[in-house]
Amino acid sequence: MKILLALIIFSLIIVIHELGHFLLAKRGGIRVNEFSLGMGPRILSKQIGETRYSLKLLPFGGSCMMLGEMENIEDDRAFGKKGVWARMSVIFAGPFFNFILAFVLSLFLIGFAGYDEPFLTRVSPGMPLAEQGFQDGDRVTEINGRHIVVNRELKNYIQFHPLSDQPIELTVERDGQEITKSVTPRLVKDEEGNDVYRLGFSYNIDRTKAGVWENIKYSAYEVKFWIFTTIESLGQMFSGKVSAKEVSGPVGIVQVVGDVVSDSMPGGIGLVMCNILIMGILLTANLGVMNLLPIPALDGGRLLFLIIEAIRRKPLPEKFENYVNVGGFVILMGLMVVILANDIIKLIPH
Repeated sequence: MKILLALIIFSLIIVIHELGHFLLAKRGGIRVNEFSLGMGPRILSKQIGETRYSLKLLPFGGSCMMLGEMENIEDDRAFGKKGVWARMSVIFAGPFFNFILAFVLSLFLIGFAGYDEPFLTRVSPGMPLAEQGFQDGDRVTEINGRHIVVNRELKNYIQFHPLSDQPIELTVERDGQEITKSVTPRLVKDEEGNDVYRLGFSYNIDRTKAGVWENIKYSAYEVKFWIFTTIESLGQMFSGKVSAKEVSGPVGIVQVVGDVVSDSMPGGIGLVMCNILIMGILLTANLGVMNLLPIPALDGGRLLFLIIEAIRRKPLPEKFENYVNVGGFVILMGLMVVILANDIIKLIPH
């Protein structure tokens, strides 16, 4: 069941991504030779007009193969014969459609479950926040200059910037007034007896129902939250603060989706659907960001070449671009193998 559910989520995300390329290519007068879901040999295939629509064996990935995309073809409908800005719009459309999908899923999530406001709850007497006069119900608006709109932004900030003996600046809203104070976390023992720094509060777990305008507003914030979370996570990984072993690929994501569904079951179908929506938003926003990285063979790498072409007013040498893209593809495939092996190792009981 969890494998089927994960495949449905993956397929939707990939189809929407490739649909972005497809629609902008068609709009720009570019011939699309094949639109496919999956990789490897074809399982099902049907020719409709000039385009072949295919379902392929390996259920990860997809493609929108355009005429003259990887080679110079003398045809007015070839990708390479279009203007640089038209080609940039086609390439950017894939990640952009991922963000659109994240927004649509967020509309359902916020409309059904509401949004999480960043209220302080259970402010502990004798702890730093209480000593500085903060109270239950204070709405956090900034922490160390970082604007806070939803509760998870507060949680993520503290996760990515662990508390220490250094003071933090906290701004809250109370009865329409803004209060800003400096608070120094305190070293205490946690439930397991470990030394940890604490401010002395709990995160708000309640969600507030949204009206139509608030639904749109907070759905946009939901997308922004996952985009910035993905970027910050990449920064943590590249800086060595997050181990590469913690990165998950398709197999690991299937396991996570299964665990989320299983853990949500006792809470009823509503909680299951909310968590599925959250996973879908996370994954499609993640794919959009990852594809925009300036890495050869990804959309971001191709956009980088097109930006250079727009600045130079002429394309880079075709052989050079092909060599870089092929090399980047080989590296990406190798990385996927490493991540897949890491996912499998995680599944083996220790």
